[in-house]
Amino acid sequence: MKKLLFISLFLLIALTSFSQKFAFVDTDYILKKIPSYRSAQEQLDKQAAVYQKEVEEKYAEIDKLFKTFEAEKVLLTEEMKTKREDEIIAMEKSAKDLQMKYFGREGMLFKKREELVKPIQDQVYNTVKEIATEGGYAIIFDSASSSNMLYTNPRYDKSDEVLQKLGYN
Repeated sequence: MKKLLFISLFLLIALTSFSQKFAFVDTDYILKKIPSYRSAQEQLDKQAAVYQKEVEEKYAEIDKLFKTFEAEKVLLTEEMKTKREDEIIAMEKSAKDLQMKYFGREGMLFKKREELVKPIQDQVYNTVKEIATEGGYAIIFDSASSSNMLYTNPRYDKSDEVLQKLGYN
């Protein structure tokens, strides 16, 4: 009996000492409430539209050149056909390079996003970290980016607390 009581007491102490506090935030909700983030996002969207238009114009030019080539193909010599095909291929490569320059992993839009948005995201991250430290939370989940959070109790949502610490209502 004493042994059972001792094991029960040990398990109770172990379970309470291992209990951790958890919370979650919704970074999409937080970022949408920050005016400088919305402004940066609008600026990025406008720049992306300008880049996209330029790339589309380049592809339209290639398409027009290809259709002209197809129409005149029967009248051209083999040498002229090869020259035109090479010209079209070079233009396609140029368009793809332009697309990568603007939209690629290290492209201009990515760099602009890093410049405008990353400081805001870092500020939110640091504030979440501060709240976690102050509140003694072991883990704070992001409900915006986690598809495996099937249920969250609003009581543990710290999104508004993050906004308040950042100075937004």
